Amino acid sequence: MLEVNPNGIYCSAGDFYIDPWKPVPRAVITHGHSDHARSGCRRYLSAKPGEPILRSRLGSDAEMDLVDYGETRTIGGVGISLHPAGHMLGSAQIRLEYRGQVSVVTGDYKLQSDRTCADWEPVPCDLLVTESTFGLPIYRWPEPDDVQRQINDWWRRSAESGKCAILYGYAVGKSQRLLSGLDASIGPIYTHGAVEKGVEAYRRAGVELPKTQLVSDQPAKHDWAGSMVLAVPSAHGTTWMRRFRVVSTAMASGWMAVRGQRRRRSVDRGFVLSDHVDWPGLMTAIDASRASKIWVTHGTADVVARYLQSSDVDAQVLKTAFQDDVEQETESNERADD
Repeated sequence: MLEVNPNGIYCSAGDFYIDPWKPVPRAVITHGHSDHARSGCRRYLSAKPGEPILRSRLGSDAEMDLVDYGETRTIGGVGISLHPAGHMLGSAQIRLEYRGQVSVVTGDYKLQSDRTCADWEPVPCDLLVTESTFGLPIYRWPEPDDVQRQINDWWRRSAESGKCAILYGYAVGKSQRLLSGLDASIGPIYTHGAVEKGVEAYRRAGVELPKTQLVSDQPAKHDWAGSMVLAVPSAHGTTWMRRFRVVSTAMASGWMAVRGQRRRRSVDRGFVLSDHVDWPGLMTAIDASRASKIWVTHGTADVVARYLQSSDVDAQVLKTAFQDDVEQETESNERADD
């Protein structure tokens, strides 16, 4: 049912692509991040909750078919349904059924619960195509609520010291998840321009978030002491940062689980919070799928495939245009001066 060609993962029976790497006539999209939702396709099919994000990414004129989770559409005899992936607002696993065979493409996903999007659901299948961005046993995520408490404690101590707390995260998805857990009683919350675009998209989708203000809307001599600023990592160390004067910086990422990453990124604190599946979650998802074949993409796909093969699982690496990608934290259009 599925194959890979220079345009991406292709379903020949239905003549469509899943998260194509180049513009194609018909694309089924797992979620609105730039490495999955590319502009220029003639028609898109995606989950309805992610429409505001997709519109901001692809433009208001993009031809979109938007479906509810679990709703089935048939294209060329292939039944297509989208199921929650838990990665971000509107993220979906793509289920394909054709001539009695079922394939599922996970896209990016996580098993931990998230206030800002629908939780991941297991989808039984014959073939599972899964990401493995953090596909090593060292990646085991702490409880998200514990991490959010740590973030608020850090912000509170920063405020008591007269500092501005600056928290870095991916502009769309991660930053809104972080915002949902912030204790607004500590102080005002400000956003980098790229983050605020994502906040606006989430609000349009009906997600309740604490009040925010744009950094760029504040006067030159604004007092930033005690405030929280949500920013993109590309802003770190740039002239954009000078306005805040005395700061404490932190990054929220799955990579913070690895010793030395905080130092390499030159931030004061690191919080382990990822929107991708960790090692235990990956194994749980594979078991829950009951799939007889596993294709592994991204990150340490070769390690995961070998591990599964050692347990007599029919597993192989699926090479993609983003095979060597890691958890994204910046994009070309996230300028530090926004």
